[in-house]
Amino acid sequence: MNICEIKILQKENCGDLPLPFYATEESAGMDLYAANETDITINPGERALIPTGFSMALQKGYEAQIRSRSGLALKSGIIVLNAPGTIDSDYRGEVGVILYNTSKEAFTVSRKMKIAQMVIAPIVQGKWIKVSSLEETDRGVGGFGSTGV
Repeated sequence: MNICEIKILQKENCGDLPLPFYATEESAGMDLYAANETDITINPGERALIPTGFSMALQKGYEAQIRSRSGLALKSGIIVLNAPGTIDSDYRGEVGVILYNTSKEAFTVSRKMKIAQMVIAPIVQGKWIKVSSLEETDRGVGGFGSTGV
C-alpha cells in the first residue's frame, strides 16, 4: 500500500474534532467531520457547504477526492453534490463539503457529524496529441446506450 504524507492544519476552534481517519486498516476513504458552529438544516432539493475545520497540503502528484458516505446516502438521502469533489495538491484553504438533500425531509447537520469520506489518489495528467483521424473500434461512434442495457 502506498503512503502519501499529508500536512494538516486544524482551525483553532476545531480541537474538539477528530482529524480525518480510516475506520479500518483497509479503508480507502477517511471519514470527514462537520465543523459548523451551529446546526445547518438542508431542506429537500437544497445544498449547503459544510466546513471541516482543517486545511491541508498534499504531496505533489496527488489529489483528495471527496465522496458521499454510503450510509448517509442510503438512510437520509444526503450526498456530496459534486462527487467526487477534487482537492488539488496546491489548494491551501479550508476543506468544505457540498452536501445535497435528495430526500423529501429536511436534514440537520450538527457539529462532529460524519459527513463524507476523503480518498487520496495519484494524479495522471493527459497530454493532447492532434491527429487527423482516430483508429476504428467495434463500438465506433456509438454513444449513450449503444452497447445495450
